[in-house]
Amino acid sequence: MLTLDLTNAPRWHDLAPGVRVQLRPLTTAIMVATRSDPVVESLPEEASDEERAVAFAKALARRAVLTWEGIGDADGNVIVPSPEAIDALLDVWPIFEAFQLTYVSKGLLLEQEKNVSALSPNGPSAGASATATRAKRPAKTARRG
Repeated sequence: MLTLDLTNAPRWHDLAPGVRVQLRPLTTAIMVATRSDPVVESLPEEASDEERAVAFAKALARRAVLTWEGIGDADGNVIVPSPEAIDALLDVWPIFEAFQLTYVSKGLLLEQEKNVSALSPNGPSAGASATATRAKRPAKTARRG
């Protein structure tokens, strides 16, 4: 069953020890806006899948990140999210991977759910109807040897 979160409230996501970000829910509006992001659309035709993934993740994060904790500049001063800071954050490989796993992939789980096979109308799966008739009486217990 699909469970709808009707609150659409932002959520905190831990990306690394001591680093967490508050993100908007991954909605259709955010995905559509990210697909038409100028940086994503301006990628050359010969761009690799990896280059496209990084550009898309950064564009998505620029739309989704509301605030964060545990992120500072080289001098240890706390910095607020900005497009440049968000891009720099996602340039850190473990952070990029955590963002993909905790935010992007969870939003795409429905895509996976619709790719499963339907129950078989005949055969041993749960969707099959029984083909054997019920036994008239219980089977005798096997002899012990």
